[in-house]
Amino acid sequence: MWSELRGLKDEIDFGTPPRDGSPVTLEIDDVTVSVPAGSSVMLAAAKAGRNIPKLCATDMLEPFGSCRVCLIEVEGRNGYPASCTTPVAEGMSVRTQSPTLQRLRHGVLELYLSDFPPSEIPDGWSEFHETLKAEGVAENRYGAGCNHFDSEIDASNPYFLFDPAKCIVCSRCVRACAEVQGTFAITIAGRSFESKVVASQDQPFFESECVSCGACVQACPSHALVEKSLFEGEYRHAQSAEA
Repeated sequence: MWSELRGLKDEIDFGTPPRDGSPVTLEIDDVTVSVPAGSSVMLAAAKAGRNIPKLCATDMLEPFGSCRVCLIEVEGRNGYPASCTTPVAEGMSVRTQSPTLQRLRHGVLELYLSDFPPSEIPDGWSEFHETLKAEGVAENRYGAGCNHFDSEIDASNPYFLFDPAKCIVCSRCVRACAEVQGTFAITIAGRSFESKVVASQDQPFFESECVSCGACVQACPSHALVEKSLFEGEYRHAQSAEA
């Protein structure tokens, strides 16, 4: 129903919501495409069949531009802007793939992996895992360091659990709670390495203002928030080969 209401196709996440403006024509990797004014380059690329990797973006939420995986090159412009927050312009020429973009994306994904449980990488099936596979990233160069692997799992809610060790702090759950449900029960607390998702006043989900609507679970790209029904018995991290 959500996709039908917004005129989007099932099974395709266009990255940002559709707009209702006059047609704008541009080129994405030499493919000509027309989309309504106000649309993002990410949406235009998806319409052109040139999907751009993303983590913080989804077409059920307004663009946020935090994950930096969806970087692009725009002819005539300096830098590598995020495609989710870059609006289309008439005659714009965009490149979604290049050696430089690949290097930048790999670097960003390696940073995420540096604080993601290694044992959870091989058999994962989340959007985060699919992005890693698509970009050919399976490990990071940073080695052992500070991490959140031992963060306590919140299984207080009867329907879903929150595993902070697998959270990439993309804010999709926070935005879904606010934009889709309008509950504002989740936020990001702390700064830098201490940044973390918390419910209400850093309470267990079941004791917070959360109404168990599931919008945050649907939005989470890394299965840090995940339905309990997907697991038999007690939820545990996968065991590494060395264990």
